[in-house]
Amino acid sequence: MPGNLLKNPNGDEDLEHWELTENGGDQWRTEDMPGDCGHSFSDESVTKYFSTSFEPCLKRQVIDLIEEGFDPENLDIAQPAVDVVDWYCSRTDCGCIYKIIVTLLDENQEVIAEFKPDCVTLDPDTDDCSWNQVSHTFTDYGPGLRYISFEHGGQDNKFWQGWFGVRVTGSSVTINL
Repeated sequence: MPGNLLKNPNGDEDLEHWELTENGGDQWRTEDMPGDCGHSFSDESVTKYFSTSFEPCLKRQVIDLIEEGFDPENLDIAQPAVDVVDWYCSRTDCGCIYKIIVTLLDENQEVIAEFKPDCVTLDPDTDDCSWNQVSHTFTDYGPGLRYISFEHGGQDNKFWQGWFGVRVTGSSVTINL
C-alpha cells in the first residue's frame, strides 16, 4: 500500500492531479520555496508550495481506495485510522484565510465522517505567519469507507490583486493498517 495517497501534494507537478473547485482572482499557482511567503519549510525535500489569490481558491482530490489497492472487506472490518496532515502559512505583508475539509465517503460518495475545522485567519501584524500544521485522525467511523475527499485553500484578506493569499504544501492522507 502506498504511503501518502495524495498525488502532487507540494506542487512539484504544478496543479496536476488537483480539481480546482474554486479558482478566483488571479487563480492558483505554484511557487518555489521560500518564495514570496519568505518562510522556510521544516522538510528540505519540500521545495514548492501552492499559493492562492484575492478571491476564494479551493482545490480537491478524491482518492478511490479500491483503485489504490485496498480491500473493501478489510476496510469494513479493520476500519483503519485515516491520518490527514496539511501545512499552511501566509506572507509577511498580507493576511489570509485558510480552509480545509476532509471527508470519508462510501461507495456512493455519501459522507461517512467529516473533518471541517473553522477557517483560520492569519494576520502578519499579530500572528506568527510561518508554516503551521493542521492534522486529524479519523477512527471508529464505521464500515463503508471507499473514497476520501481532501479539499483545501483560501484567499488573502485584503483583496490585493496577485498571489497574496494562503500558501499550502506538505499535504498528506495516509491509512494506518
